Amino acid sequence: MSSIEATAAPPDSPGRSAAAEWLRREGRRISRPMRVAAFLTASYALALTAQAWVLSGVLVAGVFRRVAPASLWPQWTALLALALLRFGLSLGGRRTALRAAQTIAGDLRGRLSRGAEALGPCGLRAQASGDLITRLVDGVDAILAYFARYLPQIGSAVLVPCVVLACVFPVDWLSGLVLLLTAPLIPLFMVLVGRAAGRASEERHDQLRQLGAASLDALGGLATLRQLGAAERFAQRLEEENEAYRVLTMQVLRIAFLSALVLEFLAMVSIAVVAVLIGFRLLWGDLSLRHGLFVLLLAPEFYLPLRALGGLRHVRMDALAAAQALAGFDAGDVGRPTRGGRVAPRIGSEPRNDSEPRNDREPPRLRIEGVSYRHPGREHGLRDCDFSIEPRRVTALVGETGSGKSTLLQLLLAFDAPQGGRILVDDVDLSALDVVGWRDTVAWVPQQAHVFEGTVRDNLRLALPTADDVALRRVAERSGLADVLARLPKGWDTPLGERGFGLSGGELQRLAIARALLRESARVWLLDEPTAHLDAEGADRIDGLIRAAAATRTVVVVAHRLNAARRADRVVVLRDGRVIEQGPPAALARAQGAYADLLGAERA
Repeated sequence: MSSIEATAAPPDSPGRSAAAEWLRREGRRISRPMRVAAFLTASYALALTAQAWVLSGVLVAGVFRRVAPASLWPQWTALLALALLRFGLSLGGRRTALRAAQTIAGDLRGRLSRGAEALGPCGLRAQASGDLITRLVDGVDAILAYFARYLPQIGSAVLVPCVVLACVFPVDWLSGLVLLLTAPLIPLFMVLVGRAAGRASEERHDQLRQLGAASLDALGGLATLRQLGAAERFAQRLEEENEAYRVLTMQVLRIAFLSALVLEFLAMVSIAVVAVLIGFRLLWGDLSLRHGLFVLLLAPEFYLPLRALGGLRHVRMDALAAAQALAGFDAGDVGRPTRGGRVAPRIGSEPRNDSEPRNDREPPRLRIEGVSYRHPGREHGLRDCDFSIEPRRVTALVGETGSGKSTLLQLLLAFDAPQGGRILVDDVDLSALDVVGWRDTVAWVPQQAHVFEGTVRDNLRLALPTADDVALRRVAERSGLADVLARLPKGWDTPLGERGFGLSGGELQRLAIARALLRESARVWLLDEPTAHLDAEGADRIDGLIRAAAATRTVVVVAHRLNAARRADRVVVLRDGRVIEQGPPAALARAQGAYADLLGAERA
């Protein structure tokens, strides 16, 4: 940012100072197109002064000397050419700045998405979805306006007055001195209103995030609100949040309108002073008429960029408020957490370890060595877990709710890293592997499969975009999805609503299994209760499919219902985040230990 912005900006708070530095860092990435825009602005200012000089000559000749308009055709041609030149330079400068800003915005959205991905599902659970969406959409739009409008206006506010002064001083030094002395009044006023504008913009942006989070919560939980009779209370809360946002928005607009009004007043008074001085000096014969007209034509243009900069003050305030909210999600600042709170390289940028798993086509052996993990704000987690997951075997994780089964899957997916101990993949630490490459070898079936807006075919092809219809039909038959498709009105082309609207829980489970089957290159299957929503026949079918898949894969199944555990090759029993028992299910059942207790509780 230029010196004029530093002059116009009030002292920032620590948070705003960090946000301003973040914006400066982003601005340096588009310094070249901004220099081009500045050159076009300077050329525009030169064309402006040339047009004012020619126009003053035309007015003197045509009005005061009674020269025939037809004989002034060279001047008319010059005026038209300069007007077209000014239009082209102005348009070129705006488009150059806009393209640069769009580049920044597009790259920023990508980095923010990668930053959110780096936090992983565990980290994102602490973020309200509506708040996150507001940051990634409205926040980036505020940054776009800053680079597309505010920064170019800073260049115009510096270059245009300087060029005008350079042309006015040789013609009339007194008028140039008046312009020079009155110009700082506008930045001075911007400093005076800057603190109030900054606080109002930050409060408005925070309120917008709260409103977005509350709105999305209301939409997502509408059925629950209706069932509990709380819909009207929640609607009242939304109305209060909306009213607070309206009040803060009006406060920002009042400050902006007041600022624009005062800036207009200062500019008009300054122009009036210049006009009065020119009038008296014309009366006394100390100034030629053409020179006086030339200065009068340029005086409004001298103040116009400064007034426009003041009118865009709220754009900077909005960008600073957005930058404070966005910086934490920037992939340049957010990494993948590792043991002890350290930050590993960002997702997609980790160097591959030389000791990769032994063969991409061979299922790996997984080793959980002393792994500990505790969720923020919760007492429960994993504590010194130690066991092996053998290839070509089905390993079942069982235990009561909250014992740490799903957390182990999250760690195996590298959604988060152990806070103690390590996870080995064929004797290579998982934290040393390329995360994207590792997830390419893993198929995951969660308890609640996420379905996106689109057709059944579109949602299945998420697992393998290049899959043809033959491959889709094959996995549909194996997973039981074909039976579901036969009942759907448009088969493969049936549109599915967000969150799987249109399919039952069991049908969504079959879709998730079909996704896993479609990823034939996946050597590891991680399944979180894959038969939870299926009837007995469907569960038996999926259990058989999992057994067949284990012939060429490493399979881990979280089993809340113990039927799946009985068919596993090995069972690991968790309690309060610890491994308390492990071994073949039949042997554990005979041992009358924790696993036998779980079996007895399920029968009861």
